[in-house]
This record gives sequence, structure tokens and C-alpha cells, in this order.
Amino acid sequence: MADVHVVGGGPAGLSAALFAQKNGLETTVFDTDGTWMHKAHLFNYLGVGSQDGSAFMETARTQVDSFGVDRKQGTEVTGVEQTDGGFEITTEDDTHHADYLVLATGANRTLAESLGCEMTDEDVVDVDVTMETSVDDAYATGGMVRAEEWQAVISAGDGAAAALNILTKEKGEHFHDFDTPADADAVFGPEE
Repeated sequence: MADVHVVGGGPAGLSAALFAQKNGLETTVFDTDGTWMHKAHLFNYLGVGSQDGSAFMETARTQVDSFGVDRKQGTEVTGVEQTDGGFEITTEDDTHHADYLVLATGANRTLAESLGCEMTDEDVVDVDVTMETSVDDAYATGGMVRAEEWQAVISAGDGAAAALNILTKEKGEHFHDFDTPADADAVFGPEE
């Protein structure tokens, strides 16, 4: 089974983790809780009437935890390096290995730059529509790839796009994550 390591636990990172883990990929999130969401109040996020950003993050964390994501809360990634078999992720205390890497560190592009990801003229990480960088199997999302459009809903979509592309690579055909009421019943039990 492939491993996906996500650096950053805001909307982009948690969205990538959710899509990857719920579809069978072992997923780890490294999160220092530096997300801008703690300064936000959402009422422009589809499906959310009005919610404090910190409360939104707690809900998102609970959701990814319920699917079994290995969330390393309070763990800072200090380095990333491409290896023959994927990526080596370094923290203060340990080294981790993954087949795929999703960077979701907001406007902090330091790890992407150290990995050798190409940048645009606007000094953001250059990605394609799937959020894949110039480094194979490394993805960048959210504020890393946009000069100004730092919206939670856009970032969450970026994370989902990255995970779906990883799943497409792993499955060998275009992958859709389209849930039905029957899928929800299988996961959560029938609605009453």
C-alpha cells in the first residue's frame, strides 16, 4: 500500500488526507497548527452557514481522525528530500518515508524550494491542474500555489485534487471519489 505524507494540517492538508485515507492509502499529516483558519470566520464556505475557523478545524480534524489518518499534531517537518523510493521527511525527532508528498504549508514555500520545485514569476510553486509540482509525486496546495487567493474552500479543493491524482496513479485509471447514500450507510450506518 502506498504511503502519503502531508505537511500542513489546514483545509488543504486535511482535505488531501481525507481523500487519500478513505480510499485506502496510508496517510500521515504533520501539523504545527499554524493555520490561518484560527483568524477566520467562515460564512463563504459552501455548506457552512457561519462558523468560527478554529471550530471548523476541530470538525475537520475529527473527520480525518475517524477515517484513521495518522495525525502528528505539533510535529514540525524540518526537511524533505526526494529519494529513489519516494520521499524522506525529517522532523526534529525522526525520519519518515513516503511514496507521495503533499505540501500544504500556506504561503511558506521553504520546503518546496528545498525540494527543487519550480517556481512561477509570481514566486509561488508551479503546479499543474492536479496540483503536482515539477518534482514527480510531490504536490503543492493552497497558499503555496496562489499569489493571493487564500480561501479555505479553494485550498480544500486543491488538497482533494492532489489526493485524487495520487489515487489515479495508484489505481492505474482515472479515479473518482463519488459517494452515494449507500456508501454513507456502509460507513456510518443507516440514517434514521
